[in-house]
Amino acid sequence: MPIGVFFVFGATMAAYAAVTLLKPGTFLDALWALNRQAHEQLVWLGRIAALPFGVLSVALGCAAVGWFRRQYWAWVLGTAIIAINLAGDLVNLAIAERLKGTVGVVIAGLLLIYMTRPGVRNYFGIKMK
Repeated sequence: MPIGVFFVFGATMAAYAAVTLLKPGTFLDALWALNRQAHEQLVWLGRIAALPFGVLSVALGCAAVGWFRRQYWAWVLGTAIIAINLAGDLVNLAIAERLKGTVGVVIAGLLLIYMTRPGVRNYFGIKMK
């Protein structure tokens, strides 16, 4: 399913972020040109900033593997990850990052709607009450 591929991509990007924050100043930093402000803020935090990205990468990787294997726990984990992301986007929307927040809320909201549809729940053997 496409969500599994999305989780693989997310795991890869989170791992990339973790590696570049652990070892800043290499050629790998080039991709951060897409979001220089975030890179500057994260580098300022030091190498400890890599830890949450490493955890996120592992969580997304597990969700991807479980998603492809049609595991119920992967649906729960994936849905929770997207819901947490949605909450963060709502905070961004409320504090100042209007465009990023709005785009994030729309994307995460649509993903959650898709992930909770009957067809997706049936894919995981989730019975409706």
